[in-house]
Amino acid sequence: MPPLTPRPTRRSLLLTGGALGAGALLTACGSGPTTGTSEKPGGDGEAGGGTDWSFTDDRGTTVELPATPERVVAFIGTAAALHDYGVECAGVFGPTATADGTPDVQAGDLDITRPVRLGNAWGEFDLDAYATLEPQLLVTTMFAEDALWYVPDDSREQIERLAPTVGLTASPTTLRAAIDRHAELARALGGDLDAPEVTEARDRFDAASEALRAAARDNPGLRVLAASAADDLLYASTPEAYADLAHFAELGLEIVTPDGVEGGFFENLSWENADRYPADIILLDNRSSALQPDDLTNRPTWRRLPAVTAGQVVPWPSETRFSHAGCAPFLEELAAAVRDAERVV
Repeated sequence: MPPLTPRPTRRSLLLTGGALGAGALLTACGSGPTTGTSEKPGGDGEAGGGTDWSFTDDRGTTVELPATPERVVAFIGTAAALHDYGVECAGVFGPTATADGTPDVQAGDLDITRPVRLGNAWGEFDLDAYATLEPQLLVTTMFAEDALWYVPDDSREQIERLAPTVGLTASPTTLRAAIDRHAELARALGGDLDAPEVTEARDRFDAASEALRAAARDNPGLRVLAASAADDLLYASTPEAYADLAHFAELGLEIVTPDGVEGGFFENLSWENADRYPADIILLDNRSSALQPDDLTNRPTWRRLPAVTAGQVVPWPSETRFSHAGCAPFLEELAAAVRDAERVV
């Protein structure tokens, strides 16, 4: 995932706080079978009354349960992706609500009043509330090998004793592969991948990808910098570590690759050096944990960047919601921005 805040590693994120909220307990597979799903490793199986359920995650770990889990807890972005495939989670953790109680951008189309919220900021995970849910499965992404995103290291053993866990790779991987894996898990949990809204979202994603390819072809030579802003640093992201940026590059965009990447994801630039990588378009991390354009108006180096003066800054969902419905809107927005952009460097 993307950068944030002064941190030598990805784990020192600056994330917005928020009060924990409790919502009505929701079954994890309201649209799917309650009698269980017979599932081959990797999530490719058929429904079968009361038969065993299994799924092999991206660690190579196979979870086996007597029936399809109905009380699933997930990282908010993962829960939002599962929701797009018809699967609802009983509990969520990670940036779910902003300080004023409105849904965080990472919540996607979720109704955040329904699942129980176990934590809103980095390091928050309410073990008591989690135990009360009697969870049957915990699901999250992984940006490093075997590292379950937003599952605190100091309570990971306790969390894993309460329910088995599934980790899905967010990096390094391709965008289509990550989406497919989330869809496979959703299907295993009872989601209907042939539902009209799901197939429409898939078609929209494919069309948006082709629109971006056409925009990059018709307006060639644009340099695109993906970045995240914090108080003392601008993080310049490398496309090699981000599935979405790599996808954009495959479609023909010239994504800036920083020279001094630290920790595999981004280069830390002081604000004095914010102009190190000239760009025609800036994709700016839109998470609530990052500074937004309105927060940067008092920074001369930001205001002087060519993409900023040209009004060619695009809000970037740097922590991808791995579903077709989650990715299609930004692909469309980026395609439009590329079509209309002017060469300014």
